Amino acid sequence: MITPLSELKKADGSNFVISAPPAPVCGPDEFCIATVSFEHGHANGMSHALCEAGATLKWIYDRNPVLLKQAAERYPQAKVARSLDEVLDDPQVKMVCAADVPSRRADLGIQCMNAGKDYFTDKGPFTTLQQVADVRATVKATGRKYMVYYGERIANESGMLAGDLIALGAIGKVMHILGLGPHRIGNPQNRPEWFFQKRYYGGILCDIGSHQCEQFLTYAGTENATVTNARVMNFNHPQFPELEDFGEANLVGDNGTSFYFRVDWFTPDGLSSWGDGRTIILGTEGTIELRKYVNLATGEGGNQLFMFDGKQEVHVNASHTVGCRFFNDLILDCLNRTENAMTQEHAIRAGELCIKAQLLADAK
Repeated sequence: MITPLSELKKADGSNFVISAPPAPVCGPDEFCIATVSFEHGHANGMSHALCEAGATLKWIYDRNPVLLKQAAERYPQAKVARSLDEVLDDPQVKMVCAADVPSRRADLGIQCMNAGKDYFTDKGPFTTLQQVADVRATVKATGRKYMVYYGERIANESGMLAGDLIALGAIGKVMHILGLGPHRIGNPQNRPEWFFQKRYYGGILCDIGSHQCEQFLTYAGTENATVTNARVMNFNHPQFPELEDFGEANLVGDNGTSFYFRVDWFTPDGLSSWGDGRTIILGTEGTIELRKYVNLATGEGGNQLFMFDGKQEVHVNASHTVGCRFFNDLILDCLNRTENAMTQEHAIRAGELCIKAQLLADAK
């Protein structure tokens, strides 16, 4: 039985204020955005979420004419740019969104920031440590934002709810986190060529592992960590020698919290979701488990949060509860030059840590 949020008791250490799903924070044309690369489907989720939060999608562009045509059909309200420069020259555009090939994301972001635009990129935000350094320097020089779509938390209500509970002490001090990020590879013919070329996607820990590193920093409440072990493999795709279909890593936060995560491309077709993503957070006074995309064989779907402490067991369907306020906060951060959605260093650090994990694995 799912326990309604209103039944969580303060005496049991799990009471918190539930806000209504956030309403738009600005009106038409008050915060104009442009989406300029649709290489990954996340570009659509990013654009949609920002528009739901109040942004106006003014421009779309992609260097690939096929992708641009598809985007124009999806977003008839937006202007189709003839070039990236046409977007960057528009003073009304406050933020540029993109889901480019991973190895190109940093350079595109630097170009946008140098043009005076905030930048919102798909994960993973980098593929090399040099890109990390270059982005940090550009952020400092321009004062612009380089934000990242770590969707497994910021676009998942159970993930956001877990952060609220932890911040309010519902499970005490976080000691250990387990993150599982399986994905379905689907039909390889439907994947772009860069998906199988490591110099472009950066490695499995660098790519989908970035979700995991960001969640660890958030839930552990730490600003940095050390990678203590990492491994990648190609277990079952010999036809794609550069594809890593399995990866795992261990990290220890500066505050002592430990972390293990596993990512892979082995979700079978029988699962009703693209991946059984789970996170288990061990605290000194309780445990939280997130079943983010599916609750196996129950028909309940994802966004399921389970928690137990010294007095109770709780199961919450987090759908349509706290909302995904990140996007509302991000718009306000850009307008007000604040850092409520996510700090700049947090966004960069998560991407940096997954690269360090990838490099350690590659060195073996």
